[in-house]
Amino acid sequence: MNCARLLIQQLESYGVDTAFGIPGVHTIELYRALGQSRLAHHTPRHEQGAGFMADGYARANGKPAACFIVTGPGMTNIATAMGQALADSVPMLVISSANHRPTLGRGQGRLHEMPHQSETLAGVSRLSHSLNDPAALPEVLARAFAVFQSARPGPVHIEIPLDIIDAPAPTEPTRPARVFPPAPAPAALALAGNWLGNAERPLVMLGGGSAAYPEAARALVEQLDAPTFTTINAKGVLGREHPLDLGATMSLPAARCLAAGADVVLALGTEIGETDYELDAEGDFHLDGKLIRVDIDAEQLGRNQAADLAIQADAGETLRGLAERLPASAARDGAERAATVRRRLALAEDPELAPYAPLFTTLNEALPDAILVGDSTGPVYAGNFLASMPAPRRWFNAATGFGTLGYGLPAALGAALAQPDLPVVALVGDGGLQFVLGELGTARDLGRPVAVIIWNNNGYEEIRRYMSLSEVPHLGVDLTAPDFPSLALSYGCRHAHVGSPASLHAALGRLDEADSPLLIEVDAAAWAASL
Repeated sequence: MNCARLLIQQLESYGVDTAFGIPGVHTIELYRALGQSRLAHHTPRHEQGAGFMADGYARANGKPAACFIVTGPGMTNIATAMGQALADSVPMLVISSANHRPTLGRGQGRLHEMPHQSETLAGVSRLSHSLNDPAALPEVLARAFAVFQSARPGPVHIEIPLDIIDAPAPTEPTRPARVFPPAPAPAALALAGNWLGNAERPLVMLGGGSAAYPEAARALVEQLDAPTFTTINAKGVLGREHPLDLGATMSLPAARCLAAGADVVLALGTEIGETDYELDAEGDFHLDGKLIRVDIDAEQLGRNQAADLAIQADAGETLRGLAERLPASAARDGAERAATVRRRLALAEDPELAPYAPLFTTLNEALPDAILVGDSTGPVYAGNFLASMPAPRRWFNAATGFGTLGYGLPAALGAALAQPDLPVVALVGDGGLQFVLGELGTARDLGRPVAVIIWNNNGYEEIRRYMSLSEVPHLGVDLTAPDFPSLALSYGCRHAHVGSPASLHAALGRLDEADSPLLIEVDAAAWAASL
């Protein structure tokens, strides 16, 4: 038994079944152990892709995957993906190598030498640890999974020096502990229940922390008869077209007016941050009523909006505890209040959103159960307002938070591995896709019929638009897109060119005709002309 074998055995005992990575000379021993395990391994074309795939995998099924990454450049490559996962509280276990301990910090020009690698990655991790004793590995992994299971999740990085990877290790793996997240204090539940029970105009704000508890969330908001905002990472928690669900519209005037008029607000598992609540960045989102904040992260309870009652606890335990302390039901005209806001918002008629509304109508008709994974691109920005999903974990993207480009395709591949029985669609722009073109090869290797909808407007259209609004010349935003039919052919993928909702619907109908990715290129100009 050496450290590498112990690592793989421990991961299996924690239920990890999937790993992503690109082998290197510094990780050979890890791959020797991996080849003798039950873990499925998938190779991206870039370490950033490994991180995005692990991100999409975890968002789609709630389970962390492992990434095996080589020292130095492998770690700087995956750092962007770790930053995205950190911003959105996505669990991810990154295992890297490091140079031999006697050489660390000496600047001798060793292969992949990176001074202070663990410290560098600490900025995009919940925990970054350098393992110096194989016997300590079970303890370090226990800390990692405690973060995943009972705290605000995010990436955990463990680096293992080359002389430790192959060193002798304890022959008996440690049994993982059962870890439960913190429960709400009874006194806090009683006070929150009293406020909510006596409220006349309650409002609920659900964030990504509620995604694992759709039944409890739906039961509580119906019990309260309260209009509910669901953030981008909570989309689908209440189901499709729920009468109380106002979606991620918190930054729009009619929704802000409703929020300001609420007498009691319950915010569960949400940062109440800029990219959900203040997209205009004017800082005027405010709540005049009593604010009850529930978050698994104690520090988050004090950020962005001051709470009248702050509860550090798991969202699910809190939802169930509150339901027991509230009357069976209360009529507060919640659905009517929500409907009034929707009429005032008139999202499908908004000039900036209207061109994309037929896109989501078509996706809903053609693939009603699909997981939609987005990059930073116009359709995804619009979909954050327009899309309505049947369940949580069906809509996620990189258009907010860390906001990286290149996320959509590899994250969609991770989602396809996590939920093989559901159709998966990547929504990308021609600009963002060019960050990760190589991952089309990964897509073909996987042999899954993932749809990649490419919104082709020959460049960075969102930045062009901002430049126009700011009277800045269009510099650096007009790009030459690849010849997508030839590109698809070269990677063994299928291709369809569409310019209208009808042609898109027809193309999506061919998704399952073969076990290969389907690139659907949408001519943005033709689309607009067809409406």
